[in-house]
Amino acid sequence: MDKVVRAETAGFCMGVDLALNKLDSLIESRDRGSIYILGPIIHNPQVLEEYEKQGVITADLANEIPTGAYAVIRAHGVPQSVEEELRERGINVIDATCPKVKKAQLLIKRNTTDGRVLLLYGEDSHPEVKGLLSYAPSGTHLFDSIEELEAIKLDTNRKYCLAAQTTQDRIIYEDIIQILEKKGLDVIVLNSICDATRQRQEEAITLSSEVDHMIVVGGRISGNTRRLVQVVEAAGTKCTHVEVASELPLDDLKGANKIGLTAGASTPKHLVDAIQQILQKT
Repeated sequence: MDKVVRAETAGFCMGVDLALNKLDSLIESRDRGSIYILGPIIHNPQVLEEYEKQGVITADLANEIPTGAYAVIRAHGVPQSVEEELRERGINVIDATCPKVKKAQLLIKRNTTDGRVLLLYGEDSHPEVKGLLSYAPSGTHLFDSIEELEAIKLDTNRKYCLAAQTTQDRIIYEDIIQILEKKGLDVIVLNSICDATRQRQEEAITLSSEVDHMIVVGGRISGNTRRLVQVVEAAGTKCTHVEVASELPLDDLKGANKIGLTAGASTPKHLVDAIQQILQKT
């Protein structure tokens, strides 16, 4: 019996694959100008370092990108106003927004144009959230927990639209829906959590019940990776989050009979492979 059990869903998701393929195609183009990314294209420092070596420049602000350059919109998307600014300045925009994020943006836009206020379950500092909020013209309330939701003064005379950051915890989101239903509010509920996120979380929970220790691989600023750690710890299994193999707590793992291994949606396969090889020798 293998000591290391690797999750089938570990590694790149469809949205990350598409975003990186767009950037790779642009890099390979012969007739092009300089290439910029507005913020990290995905939340993995090792991937970003490789692109930096190929001459891709990461800009923090839209005004740092010169006219005539190429600007690749990150997989997390950007606020509407930022994309409009880029296009108005004559910048060549390549939209690498994840299709699931784009769908969430358009769903929010479609369901808030009638005066509905957006209730968004998400992280204040996350770039995807900043983009999603920009698609709600009638006002927004952002919360990252049930406690934060309960602190919001909701008006029974207002109409609301509930959505979630695509990488949020589906179980908590279902609890949020029930709480709002009990309040008797006029709320449209959007199904904006990505299926790939749900599948990863469910597999991580199942796998954690079969092992002594879980290893989650991925960038520390990756929301979906942190969520995997949270759901495993909530299931009561010891869990360690690492970005690279050198961070593995090998001494702690020697006593484990079985180790579970999974990874966030922005984690390259070669990093997961390297960690699996080391764990199998532990």
